[in-house]
Amino acid sequence: MIATLEGIIELKNQNSIVLNVNGVGYEINISSNTFNRLSSEKIPVKFFVVEVPGSIYSGTTQLYGFLTKEEKEIFVAFKDNLKNIGSKKALDFLDKAMKSLPDFKKAIINKNIKLLISIFGFRENTAEKIIIALQDKIDSIEISGEEKLDLEKITLQTETIQALVALGYKEYQSKQAVEEVIKKTKDIFTTEELIRSALKYLSLNK
Repeated sequence: MIATLEGIIELKNQNSIVLNVNGVGYEINISSNTFNRLSSEKIPVKFFVVEVPGSIYSGTTQLYGFLTKEEKEIFVAFKDNLKNIGSKKALDFLDKAMKSLPDFKKAIINKNIKLLISIFGFRENTAEKIIIALQDKIDSIEISGEEKLDLEKITLQTETIQALVALGYKEYQSKQAVEEVIKKTKDIFTTEELIRSALKYLSLNK
């Protein structure tokens, strides 16, 4: 079983690369996030690799590559614990989580569905399934780096936007109003204060 591969990238696109390892070219599936982090220089790159057996019809083993061990472990967690998703979908989920792996881990541990929806871009039913599937497993995955999202601020913004939408405003209008109010006033709001200020902004900018 292949665990890591190190070589020179000969070809690359948004979805895959060809890695030359001592004259042998390995086609490796990658995420969009990984593609954006690859250097344009011809320098050795190490990938943490997952081998995924092909279907009974194709029989072709596919390789999935990651620049860090933690990305590989999150991918495997998605692939092995979420029902009815394949490796491609697990890669898509990893792309979303890569906005901030430390905050993604914290959201799972705290069962913060709102954060998974508003920041990481999961649908509500998917976010619920991810929390159920990973809440007992993600704590064992060591993730480097510090949390960088202001969860209190995000929750406040999300609740305010939802309230404005419930009052009949479009989501993009509500989001713009909230962002403009927060940009102009650095003080911490309560949800009620932010709703009032956003409504005032919307009334003045019809």
